[in-house]
Amino acid sequence: MQWDEAVEDQALREFWAQRRVCALTTVRPDGRPHTVAVGATLDPEAGLVRVITYRTSVKVANVRAAGPEGAPVTVSQVEGGRWSTVEGIARVREEPERVAEAVRRYALRYREPRPNPERVAIEISVRSVLGRL
Repeated sequence: MQWDEAVEDQALREFWAQRRVCALTTVRPDGRPHTVAVGATLDPEAGLVRVITYRTSVKVANVRAAGPEGAPVTVSQVEGGRWSTVEGIARVREEPERVAEAVRRYALRYREPRPNPERVAIEISVRSVLGRL
């Protein structure tokens, strides 16, 4: 379903608020998928999923390689027969206030992350949501 329909879904909001590991899939420059486990947070009001990571990670390189328009990505999570996948466009953010907001949300869903001077945030503008909740 399109994001503007999904944003009001309470089951979706609850599923994305509970602590669970997610899988982020980016696309390598050669077209192969790259999927890694991440902590991700959904911000329904902003229409964003945020992931914190190192600026030298492969996922960051893949997003940057797509250019200034951003990279198509998915973020998924599963619990038993329930699952949700968010599709969107990712951009790497290095602005201190954007990274701090990603860290704040990560700490609420998971735990306070270790200090990391190489930290950046990947912000994903949500386009659509798939799943069975």
